[in-house]
Amino acid sequence: MMDTSKKAESAHLLNDLESIRQLLGDDSAHSPLPNDPARPEGQIPLLFDVVGARPDATYQQDFDEDDIPTLTPDVQAAPVEQLQTVQQPAWPQALPNPDALLHLDNELRAAAQLILQDVIADFAPHIEAEIKRRLEARLERLLAQQKK
Repeated sequence: MMDTSKKAESAHLLNDLESIRQLLGDDSAHSPLPNDPARPEGQIPLLFDVVGARPDATYQQDFDEDDIPTLTPDVQAAPVEQLQTVQQPAWPQALPNPDALLHLDNELRAAAQLILQDVIADFAPHIEAEIKRRLEARLERLLAQQKK
């Protein structure tokens, strides 16, 4: 059960990382993620990639909604002119303060950096183990070729 929550958290962190990368506009450093549709050959697909979306169950109503009593009286539709006057605010909207936008941008970038560090910290052991496994396999192949 612990593995399922860890995988869900990892998928969430990967989605956060991808969102951050898109937010920062870093398209040149794109590396394939497990949920990326352009998955390199040989990578194991995720379960939801194989199964696909489940069709929604349809619910058949066995009653007529007009027959259901309500506690409030039916309201007549208001004319369009009345709706337009109600929806318009009485005061003009102020433009955002450039200093506030800069501060918000800095906060978002700092939060993105922290999320990126969390993702790197979470995946560093997995990446190191995979690199070690591939290097050992490559070393065995080279030694086998050298013995021939």
